[in-house]
Amino acid sequence: MARVELAAAAVEDLTHLTAVLSLPQDTTDRVRRSLEPLADFPRLGAELGGRWAPVRFILGPWRWMLILYTYEEEADRVVIVTIQDARSGSAARG
Repeated sequence: MARVELAAAAVEDLTHLTAVLSLPQDTTDRVRRSLEPLADFPRLGAELGGRWAPVRFILGPWRWMLILYTYEEEADRVVIVTIQDARSGSAARG
């Protein structure tokens, strides 16, 4: 079972999205539930190409929420590197 961790930048991203988009108080819990399958299936998300390779992504509790992560196989560790609004022009594109 892989260990799932959030990078400091991902925590900041989630805090920012929650404030700017007036997301519900249980947003952190919703995101946590979205991340749970990564512990058993760390390659669940599709791999992005281009400058984002080999980052993978899954959708968060809302279809517009991109959760980008890397899987460190040797350490059996998933690191959430950023959480983005897919509707934004600056969101990751693969």
